[in-house]
Amino acid sequence: MQITRQADYALRAVLYLARLDGSGRAATSTVAENQRIPPSFLAKIVSQLSIAGLLHTSRGARGGVTLAREPKEITMLEVVEAIDGPIQLNECVGSDGECSFDNECPLRPIWCETQEKLVARLKATTFADLITQPAQIK
Repeated sequence: MQITRQADYALRAVLYLARLDGSGRAATSTVAENQRIPPSFLAKIVSQLSIAGLLHTSRGARGGVTLAREPKEITMLEVVEAIDGPIQLNECVGSDGECSFDNECPLRPIWCETQEKLVARLKATTFADLITQPAQIK
């Protein structure tokens, strides 16, 4: 399973802005170039994140994009859900009755538990946490 490319780009854009010192403002073209995101795709992402209340945008010579809140107040879950909607690993994880096997299925509890752990981890991880951690490549 993978998150969408759009959600990945959104996470990288927010992380880039969280790492900026001073004003925390950057031109979208700068974010696109530094994060290797197609500019037209980033424009759509910025719009969605702005509607979700995660980014502020402004036009003009001193324009650009900034975080709407402090990095410690923005979670990975908020960014992913602003782009992809609520996380749902399988249709049976939603409300009861979505699957014809419903409570007879031994897979459902595993999907539910896995989703709960994933959502909890993303909700517990703020961008302040991410900017203080070095990249870990395995």
